[in-house]
Amino acid sequence: MEKATHLAGAKVDKSRIISLEKGKIPPQVVDLEIAVLGAMMIDKKGIDDVIDILHPEAFYDKKHQEIYTAIYTLFQNSEPTDLLTVSAQLRKDGKLEMVGGDFYLINLTQKVASSAHIEYHARIILQKFIQRKLISISSDIIENAYDETIDVFDLLDLAEGKFFEVTQGNLKKGSEDAGGLVQQALKKIEEISGEGGMSGLQTGFSKLDALTSGWQPSDLVIIAARPGMGKTAFVISMAKNMSIDFEYPVALFSLEMSSVQLIMRMISSETGLPSEKLRKGNLEAHEWEQLNVKVKQLSDAPLYIDDTPSLSIFDLRAKARRLVSQHGVKIIIIDYLQLMTAGGSGKGGGNREQEISTISRNLKALAKELEVPVIALSQLSRAVETRGGSKRPLLSDLRESGAIEQDADIVSFIFRPEYYGMTEWDDDEHTPCEGQGEFIVAKHRNGGLDNIRMKFTGHLALFSDLEEGFSSEFQSKMNEVSPDQFITPKDAFGIENEGDDVPF
Repeated sequence: MEKATHLAGAKVDKSRIISLEKGKIPPQVVDLEIAVLGAMMIDKKGIDDVIDILHPEAFYDKKHQEIYTAIYTLFQNSEPTDLLTVSAQLRKDGKLEMVGGDFYLINLTQKVASSAHIEYHARIILQKFIQRKLISISSDIIENAYDETIDVFDLLDLAEGKFFEVTQGNLKKGSEDAGGLVQQALKKIEEISGEGGMSGLQTGFSKLDALTSGWQPSDLVIIAARPGMGKTAFVISMAKNMSIDFEYPVALFSLEMSSVQLIMRMISSETGLPSEKLRKGNLEAHEWEQLNVKVKQLSDAPLYIDDTPSLSIFDLRAKARRLVSQHGVKIIIIDYLQLMTAGGSGKGGGNREQEISTISRNLKALAKELEVPVIALSQLSRAVETRGGSKRPLLSDLRESGAIEQDADIVSFIFRPEYYGMTEWDDDEHTPCEGQGEFIVAKHRNGGLDNIRMKFTGHLALFSDLEEGFSSEFQSKMNEVSPDQFITPKDAFGIENEGDDVPF
């Protein structure tokens, strides 16, 4: 046991110590390490085949780690790699004698004749490294599990994080040839043609779906607005449409509102009962009946809400993976981006701009990894409020980081002129804007841009399609109606006779 302690102090791989204590040799293939390093020094093609597969720690022998580091340094500096240059680089790093000198390097090159099968050999080396890493991680988890001072949920997060690091760092996706990709694209086009041109997930907003063909897998979509514009109301309306009308499994991460508050707002928009009435429980008999009937659809919807506060990007990634694998979630919604943290266990890293950059970059990576659209709400800077003239937001108003605009496939804004006391849209027709909002698609990597007007019902916190064909006069009349009233088009215009025309 004293020997093991001494080895630990010398920073020897813990998996090796534990394996030796149990009478087992850690997983290793030193002969293949020799073959790979020798091939890399005699054939440049060998370097091209394995440089993106292996990293220095993948080698079991410490000498081989240093030799591979020298080769990698030469490759990064676009310098030739052979026996002489590797020797010179090791000498420059002060590592030549440590690896056995020129004699050992010459011996490596004499063990192989070519770089044939080098990629296959490299992948075996990587597999052995992953096995050693798993042994080391597992031993740490076992040791910590016996420590009563460590919170069990922190231990779970730590374990999941360690295993994720192994996956992210070592299991890299390779390139695909054009032939296979063309076949995939043709198959996708055939599927789309049978679905009315809708290649993504429908939102329930007809004009938005027509513009985007639905939210696309692997896309990062940013929906930004100033506070009070209805960001949360929009995604709640969208999540309700997608989970109830189209039966898409939806994951909603709410960092601002509790899950019960969100469901209350969804119940309000689904039943047509004002939120204030639901909060007070002040319902008439027919409203109780309406509530019980309408809420059944919502309770059966494949909707999953997580209201963990100050969620870190790592925790989100872990939760999202589980939701996709266990419940087949098709879309992930985050409300909202600025309330997230970049580090594990709720700790941030660097300044806020760097942290937001890290978060947005990881959200895009998550969308690609899980092949689902990720919708993230974002705040806008106060520049919108101080700007004269039109208060429509611009891409430059995105708060804290230009990386959001860079990483996102779609950047959109929600704008309600009524919020600023305006009564008309700033168009040539001066159309009334009461009870309306605009969904502005300002960046669309794979499609067009547009300003899409929608109906906004404030007392229900509900966005919906703007009824086409209704005149602006009728829309204005309808917006004057109290939430507790029900009115027909004929009532709105005081029409008494059945044969009279309604002006829309």
